[in-house]
Amino acid sequence: MTSSGARLPYQAAARNLLRETIIDSVDDLVRSRGWSVTTMSHVAAAAGVSRQTLYNEFGSRQALVEAYVTREIEALIEQVTEAVRANADDAHRALRIAFDLFLRLASDEPVVQVIVNDAEGGELHQLLTGLGRAVAAERIAHLIPEVWPQVGPADARLLAESLARLAISHALLPSEEPALTARGVGRMLAPFVDELLEQDEPRRR
Repeated sequence: MTSSGARLPYQAAARNLLRETIIDSVDDLVRSRGWSVTTMSHVAAAAGVSRQTLYNEFGSRQALVEAYVTREIEALIEQVTEAVRANADDAHRALRIAFDLFLRLASDEPVVQVIVNDAEGGELHQLLTGLGRAVAAERIAHLIPEVWPQVGPADARLLAESLARLAISHALLPSEEPALTARGVGRMLAPFVDELLEQDEPRRR
């Protein structure tokens, strides 16, 4: 079923299931052995599919790990989105709670922990700080004006990009408890947030 309740055609549903099964297998392998020593043959065996099926679906090892990182970040942001919407009446509280939640969720996220524990070098780190940041920033940039319509697209993108960079940086290099980090980030960004919310009309530039 789709989010609107309509039933997916069989082929689309089967493909979604195949992709999820494969990406779940990547998740298991990242947890157990790390990505740098995981081959497409390992993934195919873990997912119970042929290497040809794997390549037909994702094209390359790089595309596969990109799909994995994207899914993991989107899952984190989905929970953060719910927290923001639940606290939309107080932007400062929403920012603090959402940032704290992201860091706590990230602390249990295997792709983050593999990097934090120095078990994985460049590839996952680059994907998380590049692709992961871009995915998070895009989702947050759409969320901000949805929740606070007075914030224009350009300002929403600026705030979203700043939040995404800070969140991923603190997730990879934690220096204190998530709640304390979230409180500090909230204090730092509070003047800008207040400026955005005091606008009568959204800025377009």
